Amino acid sequence: MSKEEKPKNTTGALARFEPGGDLGPVEDRNEYDQRLKSLSVGEKELAEESARFADLCQYFERQRMDVPVEILDQLGRASTLAIPERIEALKKLNKRLMEYLNDAGDSHFVRQ
Repeated sequence: MSKEEKPKNTTGALARFEPGGDLGPVEDRNEYDQRLKSLSVGEKELAEESARFADLCQYFERQRMDVPVEILDQLGRASTLAIPERIEALKKLNKRLMEYLNDAGDSHFVRQ
């Protein structure tokens, strides 16, 4: 299925995450900034930390590296926390990912 095609069975809340939906991906930087401005302070900080985490995961993918399982497990647990605690958990996870990258070096831990 191409990016332009929407699944026919996407309805209700899931449709909001599709391109063009209010929670869908944003490619225009100005639209992204406007969405951030509309959030409360806590939600804005959570969105920023989540975006950092997503950026790091994309970097791992481009480098053909696996995100450590323990970090993914902790991310799953963090999703159940209140926003202030979730922000702190994401900050710690982002820091651990950066440390992991530093420790991995050029070719260590690269998947084949």
